[in-house]
Amino acid sequence: MNVFITGNSSGLGYGLTEALLERDAIVWGMSRTGCDLKPKYDDVLRDRLQDLGSLNSIDEGLDSLLSDCLRLDLVILNAGILGRIQEISNTDVHDLEHIMRVNVWANKVILDWFIERQIPVDQVVAISSGAAVNMNYGWGGYSLSKAALNNLVTLYAQEMPDTHLTAFAPGLVDTGMQEYLCGDVDSEEFPSVQKLKDARGSDDMPSAREAGDQIIDLLDTLKNDYESGAFVDIRSM
Repeated sequence: MNVFITGNSSGLGYGLTEALLERDAIVWGMSRTGCDLKPKYDDVLRDRLQDLGSLNSIDEGLDSLLSDCLRLDLVILNAGILGRIQEISNTDVHDLEHIMRVNVWANKVILDWFIERQIPVDQVVAISSGAAVNMNYGWGGYSLSKAALNNLVTLYAQEMPDTHLTAFAPGLVDTGMQEYLCGDVDSEEFPSVQKLKDARGSDDMPSAREAGDQIIDLLDTLKNDYESGAFVDIRSM
């Protein structure tokens, strides 16, 4: 299996990359800090340092990273940033613009690159979130960006008829993001965070690697049971 994944240096992207490599996939990864699995899997992991918030440099990075790639079985658009949990009225518009660049527009640039280079892609999974529909108090920038991502996937499904696309919410995952959410955010002020604090350390919040395995196991189900362009939450499957 040939796979391209963004944001694979940590969190869910790292767990997905490790799970894919252990299933004998060839992985092309793109992240800001680089994936430390590279030495162990040097023959099957190609890695590129890339700031996806710098939209103008993404095409060049893709040209370099994927120069020897003729087709892809799977593209995982995983990279994303949370931003601060705070009232939307107190969130600077420039911070919102940055969240949108990384969580939405970088993915548009990547999909456009595949279309323009005419590289066949069998399946695209864009990592979304329940926040895209919940719109919980305090999650402003993240919720807005994931809602936009869901709609972006629906639009591209109409323009990529030979590719199956899904916006996929993986549920609660124990990543570095939880350090901030469970440690620094006041759950009395932002009640939705208490659910995360209660779930951490339980089966309701798997590790990034466990979640990575779950997602890979569901790839065929996403492709066969759901219409291209759909938003799918793992908790509703």
